[in-house]
Amino acid sequence: MKIGIIGAGKVGTALGQALQAKGLQLLAISDQEEAALQAAGQYLGDNCLYVRENEEVVRLCDVIAVTTQDREIKGVARQIAGSARDLGGKIFFHTSGAHSSEELAPLRDRGALLGSLHPLQTFPDVESGIESLPSTFIFIEGDSEALPVLQGIAETVGHRAVRIEKKNKILYHLCAVVVCNLFCALLYAGERIMRRIGIELEPFFPIIRATLRNIENKGPLLSLTGPVVRGDAGTVSSHLEAMAGMELFEEVYRKLSLVALDMSVERQTLKPEQIEELRKVLEGWK
Repeated sequence: MKIGIIGAGKVGTALGQALQAKGLQLLAISDQEEAALQAAGQYLGDNCLYVRENEEVVRLCDVIAVTTQDREIKGVARQIAGSARDLGGKIFFHTSGAHSSEELAPLRDRGALLGSLHPLQTFPDVESGIESLPSTFIFIEGDSEALPVLQGIAETVGHRAVRIEKKNKILYHLCAVVVCNLFCALLYAGERIMRRIGIELEPFFPIIRATLRNIENKGPLLSLTGPVVRGDAGTVSSHLEAMAGMELFEEVYRKLSLVALDMSVERQTLKPEQIEELRKVLEGWK
């Protein structure tokens, strides 16, 4: 199996290095930016062909990964479909979490098999991507004939392959954004609050790690602690008072506390009057 990559960014480079590390043949990688190819070369070495033309990758390879930014996937597919007569037997997959394999639909008209392969991981840089891929769940979907190949790649470079339906990709990606990207936003909000008293976020890292361990072992519902699950409306009111002038963070606090209240109801930790008092504070606060 000769594998090629279109897009020499963080994901493409990390994926290519992982493929090489597992003994798979990464034959070629393309990018329109020479600087991107040079950066990729630091990780992929001399046994890979570096080209500017996507068509050269397609010509040489049996399996082609499109690892460009999401907004560029359709354009790449149209370009290749417009310049190729026959793609029969070739497999194309992209690495977008939000989009299904239908982003590559023009290639199907030329005989290609399509799929998507998304590592459920954050890629702030190439090094962290390479380090984290072996422990990463990789979600795949696509044409039935392509799935065995995608599963083989996913299980080779990642921890486990998980099949998902095309129609569910956007909900899957939404969950990833909530637990990863918006988690960063939540911690940034906490950091901003603490800066009011001149303290950085570092002292909170142990409690963050302990919470994540609890969630991994018991799930988020049973890991919830704090004033809401205890029915402590007075402390919640004090928190809201302390956020005067921080309207955005106050709204985030109220909305997430309402989620925590629903969790508390599900856990049956509160009396009806406690639930009513907390809801009144959180929904009626001005």
